[in-house]
Amino acid sequence: MSFLSRVGSGFRRSGGFIGDVFSELKKVRWPNRKELTSYTLIVLVTITLLAVFLFGVDLGISSLIEWVLGK
Repeated sequence: MSFLSRVGSGFRRSGGFIGDVFSELKKVRWPNRKELTSYTLIVLVTITLLAVFLFGVDLGISSLIEWVLGK
């Protein structure tokens, strides 16, 4: 099988793949505006809490390292 025929068969298969993608996207249940707003709020609150937690852990570890090194 030559290189060009392999490339051509790849393009033919990708056309079927794109059709399958659109078919699956039609089956997706998209969230409405209210759901999207609440999901976004949950994500933002979670990220904020995680950032505060990691800040505290980082501050604690750096304080511990400074104490161990005697600075």
